[in-house]
Amino acid sequence: MSMQQILAENRRLIVLRGLQEAIYYTLNEHSLGAVCRHFGNGAGKDILRGDLGFLEQHGLIKVERIDAESGKLWIATLTTLGGEVARGRHWEGVARRGPGD
Repeated sequence: MSMQQILAENRRLIVLRGLQEAIYYTLNEHSLGAVCRHFGNGAGKDILRGDLGFLEQHGLIKVERIDAESGKLWIATLTTLGGEVARGRHWEGVARRGPGD
C-alpha cells in the first residue's frame, strides 16, 4: 500500500468521525479541512474534494454543492452507513479505527 493511499484512507476516516461529532452530522469542506489539519492529515481542496467524492459514491456521506461568491461550496452530511464506518465497521478505502480509538 502506498503512502498516498494510507493518508487518503486515514483522511476519510477523520472526515467521517468529524461528521459524527458535528451538530446535525453536517460540516462544510472548510471545516472538514480544518479537522483533517488538526489531526495532522491536511490536504488541498482538490484532494479533500476527491475524498468527499469517494465517500459520497460509497454512500457514506451526502454532499450538497451550493453556489457561493467564491464558487461552489461543498457541504457533507453523514449517512447511517457512514456512521457505522466511523464507529469501526470495515469499509474498503477507509482506515479502520483501532481498539479504544
